[in-house]
Amino acid sequence: MPYTKILFTIVDGVATLSLNRPDKLNSFDREMSLEVIDALDKAKNDTSVRALLFTGEGRAFSAGQDLAEAIAPGSQIEEILTKQYNPIVRRIRNLPKPVVCAVNGVAAGAGANIAYACDLTLAAESANFIQSFIHIGLIPDSGGTYTLPRLVGMQCAFGQMILAPKVSAKEAEAQGMIWKAVPDAELMNEATALAKKLATMPTKAIALTKEALNRAQNTSLDTQLDHENELQTLAGRSHDYNEGVQAFLEKRKPVYTGE
Repeated sequence: MPYTKILFTIVDGVATLSLNRPDKLNSFDREMSLEVIDALDKAKNDTSVRALLFTGEGRAFSAGQDLAEAIAPGSQIEEILTKQYNPIVRRIRNLPKPVVCAVNGVAAGAGANIAYACDLTLAAESANFIQSFIHIGLIPDSGGTYTLPRLVGMQCAFGQMILAPKVSAKEAEAQGMIWKAVPDAELMNEATALAKKLATMPTKAIALTKEALNRAQNTSLDTQLDHENELQTLAGRSHDYNEGVQAFLEKRKPVYTGE
């Protein structure tokens, strides 16, 4: 698929996916959504990719849904969710590789909730997050009602969803909504460095850790202990586990392959 509304590159084990509708604040339309889905599939299937960096061009990460498309004749909200946003969120959460998100500006509506779905989200200090759905009479989607309460608690999530305040990057960091707020000029350098670091780490163990956290959202401690047993067994059979142990014993830096 040729891309016209995103940028996608693979360098040094890092796939960089950048939303590229800066004149529309990177709001999602159908074409851009399908390109993001395709790029996420490429990142999953390409064995040279060991980390994904997700960001946006221009002064916004994403303003959410392109409302002009949403109200166009024949457009249906349920179809937008089932064919665009839900597949994106599912792919991010199920990608067996770490996803770093660099929020370079406003992240509103679905844009905010997609950022929360990523594994490690950094934001420029000038960025802000807004649950803007209530302003047009909608509920939060793109996993927002699932993810945000788990990040900040029920009261804080409800307040953000109903009152829709602008939450600064610093506030988002303090509330545990994101990993880190960084000065604007340092955002992409720091996010890229983080993605490159993750790309040199034991990818299989990262993927299994991610799977364990996904499973833990809706299970008991006893069941999760069984899940850990299952996933740790897989990790213990990996090349990177053996390499890590040998490197420790030989007092050298490990060289992980992600297998």
